[in-house]
Amino acid sequence: MNLDFNDLPDIAIEYLNYMLTIKNTSKKTVSEYYYDLRTFFRYIKVIKYNADENDFKNIAVDDITAEDLKKINLTDLYGFLSYTSRELDNTAVTRSRKVSCLRSFYKYLHNKVKIIDHNPTTELDSPKLVKRLPKYLKLDESLKLLQSIEGKKNTARDYAIITLFLNCGMRLSELVGINVNSIKGDTLTVIGKGNKERTVYLNKACREAIDNYLVERNKMQGIKDPKALFLSERKVRISPKTVQYLVKKHIKNAGLDADKYSPHKLRHTAATLMYKHGNVDIRALQAILGHESIATTEIYTHLDDEQLREAVNSNPLSSISPPGNGSSQSKEEDSGNL
Repeated sequence: MNLDFNDLPDIAIEYLNYMLTIKNTSKKTVSEYYYDLRTFFRYIKVIKYNADENDFKNIAVDDITAEDLKKINLTDLYGFLSYTSRELDNTAVTRSRKVSCLRSFYKYLHNKVKIIDHNPTTELDSPKLVKRLPKYLKLDESLKLLQSIEGKKNTARDYAIITLFLNCGMRLSELVGINVNSIKGDTLTVIGKGNKERTVYLNKACREAIDNYLVERNKMQGIKDPKALFLSERKVRISPKTVQYLVKKHIKNAGLDADKYSPHKLRHTAATLMYKHGNVDIRALQAILGHESIATTEIYTHLDDEQLREAVNSNPLSSISPPGNGSSQSKEEDSGNL
């Protein structure tokens, strides 16, 4: 991913480069912050310098100065969040990321380069997010998905990819970044969020699926990216978009809802299956998934409908019938009271 920030003011370019090189923030996150800051600066140009809102996407912001940033207050920040919701249809999740971006940027301005005396984001609240249970495949649906993978092209590759998703709970970016030499016996090294290296342990199903695919891969001629484990039909490292497409294709072939499930939902599936059927400790699950905070992992400790049903039925009062319903137990009790 090539990043070019040249249409931003110098101080913002310096901040984004700081995030990349010093903080070791992922390129994906820095790219999102780039767009967030550019949108924010354009909004500031509209409300403070009468830029043409009708031509919002073409407003130049490289002339924003340190003095301009000093004039921005908490009211301006909330106005920006309101604008992104009202005019740009940003969801609460997207607006929450913009808040994170602004907090990080202003912390840099205040604490690192010290060009502002007051940080207006210290009292900036994030939009309240509605917590939803993660969508995932049940065990029988996961088996159905694996069994549905067939065809003349790339069967072994696709089967290995989906097996890794379902067993290891990898992120999409981690899977496409796997190199052949990253596999050592039953361990696999992946690069997760923030360029952090993590060891993934491969179970029997994963090892056999990878070995089966490598037999086909080793027969290929003219491989353009010999380091990459998973290759596209053009014999280069497979792209995230291609993986998303093949996952959707096989989900549909399995008779499941392709609009409901994605590679990330297969990550949810792996985590849920490990927690529910494997009795995996929450701390171990955190390490497996590469979560920095255990709070993120805790979304997988949800209870499904069957567990809730069993819990209610296990109540010692669950078999007691109401009086007068004609049950033998009630009649015996009534006759005994006469």
